[in-house]
Amino acid sequence: MTDPLPYKKMGFGRPRKVGAELFQELRPLLPARSLSRCPSSFWQSIMGLPPKLEILVYTVNTLLRKRRYHAALAVLKGFRNGAVYGAKIRAPHALVMTFLFRSGSLKEKLKAIVQATYTHSRNLAYFVFTYKGLCALQSRIQGQTFQFHSFLAACIGGWLVFGENNNINSQINMYLLSRTLFGLARLAVEKGFLPEPKQDPFPLFSSIIWGLILWLFEYHRHTLQPSLQSSMTYLYDDSNVWHDITDFLIYNKSHSGK
Repeated sequence: MTDPLPYKKMGFGRPRKVGAELFQELRPLLPARSLSRCPSSFWQSIMGLPPKLEILVYTVNTLLRKRRYHAALAVLKGFRNGAVYGAKIRAPHALVMTFLFRSGSLKEKLKAIVQATYTHSRNLAYFVFTYKGLCALQSRIQGQTFQFHSFLAACIGGWLVFGENNNINSQINMYLLSRTLFGLARLAVEKGFLPEPKQDPFPLFSSIIWGLILWLFEYHRHTLQPSLQSSMTYLYDDSNVWHDITDFLIYNKSHSGK
């Protein structure tokens, strides 16, 4: 009699009677060779589960290993990764910036942190889902992948998801802008469109960037992002004002100056 599942091969003995019967019923629906391909760690992880949950977990894992569904499943995992990464990036940033520069009650501050984290996480998840979905669709239609697929999919995703002009999207887009310019400059050198610099251009780059940003802050402050204005005000304007040792060394502003 054929064993309904390769438990013995894995060294775990026969499954419970009900679990074996369920696997026996489901086995015709699953790839035969996949039964012996599951790692022993998988069998160990489900041995303590109820029989019906065992079969559910096994079925899901078998589905996840099917190549025919890889593109669709990659879109779903991209959505998951976008949501998780967005929360990881935004939560600590929002926490620090809110408690450093935002006024209001503790409840209002916590609400702002949660809202910023949710918006960043949601938008990144939506974008990854849209981008990977459109890339997969183009590849399926044309039978192969081209470089313009990535550009077009990202353009559409950027328009739909990050096209709204708000603080979160503005910060993300500005962050990407600097990385894009750096990447394009390096690519231009690699392709021969720009000559290879004879010495490190980073000092000159730093000099120009800091010169421009402080000029804008001092004379055209309204053109800068509010968060950057707040940071630079703290650094360069607030350091011009004090009354005694209290607001010179211990606090930024005295209580009477608030």
